[in-house]
Amino acid sequence: MKIALGTVQFGLEYGVANAQGRVSRETAQEILAVARDLGVDILDTAAAYGNSEQVLGRAGIGDFKVVSKVPPGEVYTQAPGQWIANCIHQSLENLECNSLYGLLLHRPLELLEPNGEKLYAALLSAKQQGLVEKIGVSVYGPEDLEKLNHFHFDLVQAPMNILDRRLKNSGWLERLSVRGTEVHIRSAFLQGLLLMPDKRRPEYFAPWGTLLAEYDTWRKTKGLTPVQACLGYLSSHPEIDRIVVGVDAPAQLKEIVAAVGTSLPSLPEVLQTSDPGLINPALWKL
Repeated sequence: MKIALGTVQFGLEYGVANAQGRVSRETAQEILAVARDLGVDILDTAAAYGNSEQVLGRAGIGDFKVVSKVPPGEVYTQAPGQWIANCIHQSLENLECNSLYGLLLHRPLELLEPNGEKLYAALLSAKQQGLVEKIGVSVYGPEDLEKLNHFHFDLVQAPMNILDRRLKNSGWLERLSVRGTEVHIRSAFLQGLLLMPDKRRPEYFAPWGTLLAEYDTWRKTKGLTPVQACLGYLSSHPEIDRIVVGVDAPAQLKEIVAAVGTSLPSLPEVLQTSDPGLINPALWKL
């Protein structure tokens, strides 16, 4: 199963297309039950996702593999070993489990700071202790991977979608695969923007109206739903191990899993951009 369940919606109101707000605990439990039934076995969370970890812990996640992320903190650069140990302990307590499948740095460029080698050593130590199976980073783009090239990571999470093909175009998608690094892709739907009807897209996206209209036209001409178009593109890349998607309801997860493996016609080269104003949600002014 190429899908991993993102759980940021379990702890925060998240996503440009999210009209439901934060997922209720009851709905979260329903989503997890459907995930089990569909063979989704990896959950993606983070200490920074509100109380997402606690919600998962109360729901029971014994049969899932969990990837979480380490946030920066006051002692992060001064005493990275202590910080990593504290973060792991807190995450395991929240999740009510004994170990993590993956532990990622939310701000990986901290590895280039003066105590970066100690930070990396702390991650390796957690792995050696059996507290985590895989260590890695969550990056904003291939330029981060270039800067961190001398580190070895078991797992890398990065953005990629129909409009944002930087990971593939840069060669990093293939390079990670060749290195044996597990690749998890996020932003498959660009926080839901690629699923929204044109009239519902916020005014902020007007400067990219032509590109988004071309995407809409191409998808409709090929008879594809937005979910089929987005997941068909990503699932066609064998180098991608998991596509991390968040949902607000069980029905959405069923639609997503059904769309994995959709056969796509060739994509027009024009349907892509490297403009950070569009592909980096952290820069959106909504």
